[in-house]
Amino acid sequence: MTKQTILVINCGSSSLKFALIDVATKEESLSGLAQRLGASDASITIKFNGEKQTFSLAASYNHQAALAALIEFLQTNSLTQSIVAIGHRVVHGGEMYHQPTLINDEVMAQLKSLSNLAPLHNPANIQGIEAALAAFADLPQVAVFDTAFHQTMPNKAFLYAVPQQLYKEHSIRKYGFHGTSHYFVSREAATMLDKDIEALSLVTVHLGNGCSLAAIEAGQSVDTSMGFTPLAGVTMGTRCGDIDPGVIFHLTTHCGYTVEQVDTMLNKESGLLGLSGISNDCRTLEDQALEQNNPQAKLALDVFSFTIAKSLAAMTVSLSKLDGIIFTGGIGENSDYVREQIVKQLAVLGVAIDPELNAQAIRGKSLNIATAPSPAVLVVPTNEEWVIANQTHQLIQG
Repeated sequence: MTKQTILVINCGSSSLKFALIDVATKEESLSGLAQRLGASDASITIKFNGEKQTFSLAASYNHQAALAALIEFLQTNSLTQSIVAIGHRVVHGGEMYHQPTLINDEVMAQLKSLSNLAPLHNPANIQGIEAALAAFADLPQVAVFDTAFHQTMPNKAFLYAVPQQLYKEHSIRKYGFHGTSHYFVSREAATMLDKDIEALSLVTVHLGNGCSLAAIEAGQSVDTSMGFTPLAGVTMGTRCGDIDPGVIFHLTTHCGYTVEQVDTMLNKESGLLGLSGISNDCRTLEDQALEQNNPQAKLALDVFSFTIAKSLAAMTVSLSKLDGIIFTGGIGENSDYVREQIVKQLAVLGVAIDPELNAQAIRGKSLNIATAPSPAVLVVPTNEEWVIANQTHQLIQG
């Protein structure tokens, strides 16, 4: 049987993440990242045959040029013949898109019209799609949306308490993000617990530079922490999370900030970075707090853990019961310290973990770290690329 692979493309504002996945075996034969596109130190790193290779890129390289470098590598290693479709991560699908969608001219026009809902993300996603359409004109291309999984939220969970013409005329509402991750780990959790996903009530906790939580009842998202944009919710790497909107008015009216400066500060200079004044990297802050006894690093991690614990408790309001909590993402999968700090604050929910099991759950290891009679506390590595590949393949086969 001929091998069939899906090329998954995930474009950030200055990066392009990619993977080549065999949908039959789940084998990831190639993966990598082009980063700092447009800067003098732009580079592309490709993992293939168990080895990583990094190539420098010219400062003029954009997403299309980076994709051209990837295609050249694929062609040189005879990998293009097996590609049957391209799957693209698109951050914001608004209310138009509930499912993976085959990309055509009409869809492209609609995606561009949604860019004002995610100005930091959708334009980069569109650049990647346009580059791939030019490079692989004969292959079907599919958009898989971060927001799609959360379209099952009831209106009491997604509506804001503002005049409703803002929702009807301008689509102002909570959308939620990291949908492919929340979808994947909830299904993996059901397998680990040997239960049907429709019988479970879960809270999924995706912790990385961006962080979000979701309440999942019978396999469907019924609430989530991020909002109209990925800025809302818990404290993140450089994003502030939930904040009194009056702070923005105060900064622009009384402190001399422009709207653009506030936007930059809240998205790129806040969170762990803003609180610590050191770094947005959790590993660096843990070292500073635990090994160097740095009070600002400790404070940043305390605020981070508290906002997550508080949001996690709030998610349970949407559930009929609490069968389990799932930690995933770079921090959620690898920081036993952060997991411990969060769980310590959930005693009211009867949640408790085994310190030894918690310490073992790192570097891609899936494990239930709870102690009876606590609800399950699972560490589950996410695989958003596999979800995109699988859903792309299902759509083109259908």
